Amino acid sequence: MTINRRLFIGTAAAASATLAAPMVLADGHAEPRVVVIGGGAGGATAARYIAKDSKGAVDVTLVEPTRTYFTCFFSNLYLGGIKQMDDLGHSYGGLAAAGVNVVHDWAVDVDRDAKTVSLAGGATLGYDKLILSPGIDFVDNAVAGWDLNAQNAMPHAYKGGSQTELLKAQLMAMPEGGTFAMVAPPNPYRCPPGPYERVSMVAHYLKANNPTAKIIVADPKPKFSKMALFQEGWADHYEGMIDWIGEDFGGGNVSVDPSGMTLSIDDEETKVDVCNVIPAMKAGRIAQIAGVTDGNWAPVNAADMSTKADADVYVLGDASQQGDMPKSGFAANSQAKVCANAVRGALTGSKVFPAKFANTCWSLIDTNDGVKVGATYEATDEKIAKVDGFISTTGESAEVRQTTYEESEGWYAGITADMFGAKV
Repeated sequence: MTINRRLFIGTAAAASATLAAPMVLADGHAEPRVVVIGGGAGGATAARYIAKDSKGAVDVTLVEPTRTYFTCFFSNLYLGGIKQMDDLGHSYGGLAAAGVNVVHDWAVDVDRDAKTVSLAGGATLGYDKLILSPGIDFVDNAVAGWDLNAQNAMPHAYKGGSQTELLKAQLMAMPEGGTFAMVAPPNPYRCPPGPYERVSMVAHYLKANNPTAKIIVADPKPKFSKMALFQEGWADHYEGMIDWIGEDFGGGNVSVDPSGMTLSIDDEETKVDVCNVIPAMKAGRIAQIAGVTDGNWAPVNAADMSTKADADVYVLGDASQQGDMPKSGFAANSQAKVCANAVRGALTGSKVFPAKFANTCWSLIDTNDGVKVGATYEATDEKIAKVDGFISTTGESAEVRQTTYEESEGWYAGITADMFGAKV
């Protein structure tokens, strides 16, 4: 099925239902209060749908420190020179116009007993339901020699914005015939095909601007998402440029020296010009502060994304441990609609529909050479479970690959409109 922006947004229409009269809460406030922390694909979508579908019956506050949100999905296309940074930036004006109270601040504490959220600026927000969509943080000491103090020398660029711009600047400044290195992350992590689309887009840029440059990928995994598709594309478009070193060849025994700009694989040291270190990941810090994680991720109930630790706290997207869905922008958006419907139903008595989920991950290998993988899912008592799936095949025609890329463009327009209330 081809996805475009109108079809993508239209899939949410089934979640609309007639509201019951607003309840009066025990502490006297007339409207139930929902606080959403994190304004990405999960949080922004949940906030917008609760505000929109409740028609003012629920007070919705979104806490997000940045005033312009830069998507991590599609950021690799910026590295490849196919997108501009402005193409990835989105404001929260549409959410505010839709009735969401947008607060640009950091959430620094959650008191689940008192049902309050404390902000860095000193304010305290009360809630009846709390939705956390904080994305990822990095596991300390996941890559020997690297920590966040080294992120300017060796960027991760796995959060959209300044890190992406820094990595692009370093790529552009590489000397002729230089070496670009990537340390890929272990499972599970945000956007399983993301590092390998990044390798493709870096190679795309270098082929045009620095064709004798080399790319080294140190990978702790024996295989990766869409592996056959990427390796076919690398052979077709970037022959001899990319050296992927998997677990069996030392990719899991890696250290870096940011001051000396070296990468060591199985104790063999290589001088590099750019080093993109993507460490192991865990749920964003506020989920850990709230006490709803298992140490790395937040276990949730598949039917509504509520946490195992607290029925009034929900976790969406990358931060959640939910079962079979990958950690992706599409997945977070899909989970947010299920969560929004469940939260609205719990607070207003409106109809709650059975949970259904979907995901597609597109990747660009070269100009108009797009590939995809995806699936549909349902909620079971144990987890979000995969129902069926699809994936691009090797050897597809150029026409099919171009159509796949164009489909991804339609999806990007659709999901960002769905998240931020942009005009369609």
